Amino acid sequence: MATERLVVVGGDAAGMSAASQARRLKGPAELEIVAFERGRFSSYSACGIPYWVGGQVAERDDLIARTPEEHRARGIDLRTRTEVVELDLPGSRVRARDLDTGSESWTGYDKLVLATGARPVRPRLPGIGAHGVHGIQSLDDGQRLMDTLRRTEGRRAVVVGAGYIGVEMAEALVARGFEVTVLHRGEQPMATLDPDMGGLVHSAMNRMGIRTVSRAEVTKILTDEEGRARAVATSAGEEYEADVVVLGIGVEPRTALARAAGLPLGTSDGILTDLSMRVRGHENIWSGGDCVEVLDLVAGRTRHIPLGTHANKHGQVIGSGVGGGYATFPGVVGTAVSKVCDLEIARTGLRERDALEAGLRFVTATITSTNTAGYYPGAAEMTVKMIAERRTGRLLGVQIVGGAGAAKRVDIAAVALTAGMTVDQVVSLDLGYAPPFSPVWDPVLVAARKAVSAVRSAV
Repeated sequence: MATERLVVVGGDAAGMSAASQARRLKGPAELEIVAFERGRFSSYSACGIPYWVGGQVAERDDLIARTPEEHRARGIDLRTRTEVVELDLPGSRVRARDLDTGSESWTGYDKLVLATGARPVRPRLPGIGAHGVHGIQSLDDGQRLMDTLRRTEGRRAVVVGAGYIGVEMAEALVARGFEVTVLHRGEQPMATLDPDMGGLVHSAMNRMGIRTVSRAEVTKILTDEEGRARAVATSAGEEYEADVVVLGIGVEPRTALARAAGLPLGTSDGILTDLSMRVRGHENIWSGGDCVEVLDLVAGRTRHIPLGTHANKHGQVIGSGVGGGYATFPGVVGTAVSKVCDLEIARTGLRERDALEAGLRFVTATITSTNTAGYYPGAAEMTVKMIAERRTGRLLGVQIVGGAGAAKRVDIAAVALTAGMTVDQVVSLDLGYAPPFSPVWDPVLVAARKAVSAVRSAV
């Protein structure tokens, strides 16, 4: 039997999980694996970068699960600092460029995995390419930021955007002794939450000394005579002094290669795949990670949801398919957690805006409770918002903001959403109880009870 060649484009979670799973299923005599990675690192936790910057994680390499050398020792020819610049689908080959020497070469494949990830959104603004302006997506990005922070004498930072990365980076910069201003276009930070819940995050950021400016439209990055960022200007005519600027606006799928090759893309420009993560219409091409769109099980349509949890699962599914096995990735419900200082933030399912866009009629219920029994020492406040379909009572989404133990309660809702449960059924869940962990009525159940009443009143 002739040896097949698998080419993997992208050396982080999805790509190297796929390569590793394929290698477990097929040895070198059956399957040669060549992987290309434009950066210097492989198989790392991009989600951990803010905690490295903030000092909670001591060393950069603590974020690396498996080095390029370790992958090579397992029979995967991983070529770092090498960027794939063209896909030739009719010829079943890719053109790669060595970023250190500039030399280019073609590599043929029998099977191809695209795991090109996402890139930080960089709006086309004057000064956006100045020294001291950083987007954070890869470990190389994180290293460049850390290098800037160590060289910078001033202690003023501006974070543009208040999504997960923006909020987490703001906290990390405060921990490093910077005076931090967050500028964002929305009504409240954390646009992944409804504005009423985002307001709780805004208050927490203010309490920890982060200046948060809502409805701020950034128009340019002002620079000094050496081309370094010195301030951020907004459409309101305000200027915010900065020795370093971090872009936390969000990310977009890195799919220029796929677009140029004519592969199918969704509404967010993510690559479209089937349930086995094969690119639609292409038998020997798979894709996974932050460059794809996945099925939202609640809204019933594809969405771009870039998370490491999904990427690793995609890789396992892809590797199984490449290696001759079978696995599928059925979809997601959009679960995510974060924190700012001691405030935990979580959401799953749909926001009000998402439900409206999906054409759903719904009711909402918001309650405030505590994370433990109210009389237990250290009890902290927790706010839970629940969204349910108006006629059926089907659970559509949950958002939670509160103290210790708040965020992981969203997993209850994630399971309920995946199972298609109603809020009536959620009320009946047999959840664990003891005073150090929960009130006798868990906050999620209290919110579900209120949602049941709202559903019945709306009939």
